[in-house]
Amino acid sequence: MKLSNRNDLPLQPDWISPDSSVYKSKRISLKNIIVALLLSIIFFLIFCFVALHGFIAWVLSNPTVAPLYSNPKLAKNLDYYNISFPAADGSRMMQGWYIPADSSRKTIVFSHGYGANREESWIPMYDLAHYAHRLNFNVLMFDYGFAAGGSKEVATGGKKEAQQLLGAIQYAKQHGGDELIVWGFSMGAGTALQAALYSKDIDAMILDSTFLLEPDTMYHNIRQHIDLPRHPSLEIIGLLLPVLNGTSLRQIPYQAVKTEDYPFPILFVHGTKDDKAPYPIAEQLAENQTNPISDVWIVKDSHHELIFREHPKEYLRLVSSFLGRVEASMGSSNP
Repeated sequence: MKLSNRNDLPLQPDWISPDSSVYKSKRISLKNIIVALLLSIIFFLIFCFVALHGFIAWVLSNPTVAPLYSNPKLAKNLDYYNISFPAADGSRMMQGWYIPADSSRKTIVFSHGYGANREESWIPMYDLAHYAHRLNFNVLMFDYGFAAGGSKEVATGGKKEAQQLLGAIQYAKQHGGDELIVWGFSMGAGTALQAALYSKDIDAMILDSTFLLEPDTMYHNIRQHIDLPRHPSLEIIGLLLPVLNGTSLRQIPYQAVKTEDYPFPILFVHGTKDDKAPYPIAEQLAENQTNPISDVWIVKDSHHELIFREHPKEYLRLVSSFLGRVEASMGSSNP
């Protein structure tokens, strides 16, 4: 039998050759799969990062607010009226309480904070309303739109709320408020400063733990809960806020507020351990004021909106003195 020589053997199959087209195509396919997988992971992480910021923006716009649990009569035996009035821009009707004082022509309008309603129990608001009434002030307490029972309105950092506060001020003026004081807390204090840019009806303000929604304070609050980079977090949330609540940070006049010298006296009260609104903002705002009655009380080791609870006697003594000076100045200007 004739033996075949080496050259007569069949060629090696293509799959054995490292340079074969099949092997190359498999290498390319594997590479494409790896690239696609890496891109999918990257896009998923980006989506999660943006979604996290969307959740933060949604929470900022939709605070959880407890329902009303009492009223001035039950809480402090104060006679009151249920009232409704329009926001100054006519965008909605507001609900509140009006507590009249005998033959009084002076009124305090309370401006509650974020995540609260007109009761704001941790202050506690009923105690301050009772105190104001004892000083012969009419008292107006109301809910901002985001805090109203059954409302689906979002919080806007003062854009809508300023118009709602101006509506409360107009109501108070129409019902005997010749001397009108706004007493604000946290974002309600920041809202009061925004409203005062457009009103000449305010005679004085008491601002407790002033919170002004701006990039610095927003990022400060975010960092209390999650350690996110300042950039691009602020930019992403800034883009998402108008989508979720219709308000851009550019629509909040925080720059104007931070430089305004208001024509009426303001008492700023703030704690050094305020973890929501750092106290230097109150110091800065107070420095801008030239009204001789304006004052600032920075309370060592006190916390956000808890200064009255922590130092009740000093708090009321300072407020009483301030209101007395306001009333005296108004009496001297109206012979």
